[in-house]
Amino acid sequence: MLKPSPEKLLALGMSFWNAKALLSAVELGVFDALADAPADLATLTTKLGLHQRSAHDFFDALVAMKVLERDANGRYANTPETDFFLVRGRPSYVGGLLEMANARLYESWGHLSEALRTGRRQSENQDASDFFAALYADPQRLRGFLSAMSGVSAGAAQAIADKFSWRDYRTFVDVGAAQGMVPVTIARAHPHLSGGGFDLPQVGPIFEEFVAANGLAERLRFHPGDFFKDDLPKADVIIMGHILHDWDLEQKRLLLKKAYDALPEGGALIVYEAMIDNDRRENAFGLLMSLNMLIETDGGFDFTGADCEGWMKEAGFSSSRVEHLTGPDSMVVGVK
Repeated sequence: MLKPSPEKLLALGMSFWNAKALLSAVELGVFDALADAPADLATLTTKLGLHQRSAHDFFDALVAMKVLERDANGRYANTPETDFFLVRGRPSYVGGLLEMANARLYESWGHLSEALRTGRRQSENQDASDFFAALYADPQRLRGFLSAMSGVSAGAAQAIADKFSWRDYRTFVDVGAAQGMVPVTIARAHPHLSGGGFDLPQVGPIFEEFVAANGLAERLRFHPGDFFKDDLPKADVIIMGHILHDWDLEQKRLLLKKAYDALPEGGALIVYEAMIDNDRRENAFGLLMSLNMLIETDGGFDFTGADCEGWMKEAGFSSSRVEHLTGPDSMVVGVK
């Protein structure tokens, strides 16, 4: 019988080292600096304004983590993944989520034990009565948050564009649309569709800027509003991505009922999240995301596909199904 090894436990316990090295690399612009050409140690150190004491170890740690490459001449280069996903300004950039993790979540997660003891959120402005109101009131933080939401939604958006039967519908609205990654991805893939995004008024200029940059201003429009106070825009398909998990159970049920009321007969609601598997044993990301809701919100939590189907049935939907999208994300489709 093999003796147990502590290797996995130690690797898990110290995995914050890897996380912070990557987050700092994004913050410092390592991948941006290598976007055009490889660079040697001295050039890269000078370009990024780093101290010589630890730059060599830092870059080689990124090589060992497989997020940088180093050739026989000692020149560093991006990997195919980091060159595609972590160079700012490229349409495929998903680093906004990592920027937010570095600026906000990394410190807040240091207070997880306190959150578990008290049930209270630990993010900045934790004493504010409305976390999202405080976040949206700061233009710089808002823009960073919306960019992060694009990063976390990009993969799921493409999967929804590919897997959902869009040929059966003409219009759609993304509720809590943020920067507009989901509407843009879907509209680009299906030219017959028109639609838009619904979010708080402060989001409007950022949404419209992103949509215009993607050449879709004629087919996608912004709908300002508060989904707790206002009716949702009417459309054949309503999407809620990474929205329901922000809220407590009563609020989740209210939003699902509002979506039901805004849909025509035969219309569909798509809810996508890092859905926890029904046995609550496999999707660690979904479970950790639920702990992130503990850190970030007053009552939010993530849920299983079966949970969501049950709430949809209560709201009046005639049928529903769960379908995996990509990575930890799945969608629940409810039909009115």
